[in-house]
Amino acid sequence: MSRIILALATLVLLGSCGARDLAQPRNLENACAILDERPHYARAFRQAKRDWGVEPHVLMAMIYQESKFIANNRPPHQFALGVIPTGRTSSAFGYAQALDGTWDDYLEATGRRRARRDDIKDAVDFMGWYMTLSQRNLGIPLSDVRNQYLAYHEGRTGYSRRSYLQKDWLLRVSNDMVTRSALYEQQLATCPRRL
Repeated sequence: MSRIILALATLVLLGSCGARDLAQPRNLENACAILDERPHYARAFRQAKRDWGVEPHVLMAMIYQESKFIANNRPPHQFALGVIPTGRTSSAFGYAQALDGTWDDYLEATGRRRARRDDIKDAVDFMGWYMTLSQRNLGIPLSDVRNQYLAYHEGRTGYSRRSYLQKDWLLRVSNDMVTRSALYEQQLATCPRRL
């Protein structure tokens, strides 16, 4: 009996060590505060910059817009007649709100079969990969936050068709992205040890 209790206690202890923080950081308005609270984010952003050339403030602004830094974020359920659940608006999931099909393309292209959308390191790697393809295929500089976001949100085909021009709300959001990215860039300059 004592072996069973010891085994259960060990499992509980190991499980608590491996628990991940899925909730958003407390202060999303300050990039330094985000990195102070979640130091592993800084490592992920540094790695994405090395691998893909995307600046951390750009990635942080995109993650803010997509998921508010909530690891397991997904679109809300839709309801018929206000009460009958009919599913979600899309398959978007995780920090990057990556769609199932696009995530599968990423896994195949990079060979990162164990990557997870609710892991910050994998999510920013995905975003860097996607933005690099947008740069290569559409000529959008990695520093062009507005157009990179529009291509990310609409997909590269939608961006090429200029579908975003029919969505005033999305154009406003893309302008907000530019503002947030600049804010995060200024803030990150005051906490250089983090990045």
